[in-house]
Amino acid sequence: MLYWMLFLTGFGLAVAGGTVTITYLNLVPAGLSWWEFFVLIRTRYECYLFPIGIILIFASITLMKD
Repeated sequence: MLYWMLFLTGFGLAVAGGTVTITYLNLVPAGLSWWEFFVLIRTRYECYLFPIGIILIFASITLMKD
């Protein structure tokens, strides 16, 4: 049960972080260069939710015995 909660938490974080990252991609056609985009992503803490969520998903799948 704990691993399922870890999986669902990771999934929620990955969805939230991925959505925010895709939303920030709209700044590229507005005149932001790719380098400035990656600097922006690096400075926004909510964009770190995506890799944290992926790590939690991977950990929960690896640790599940079912």
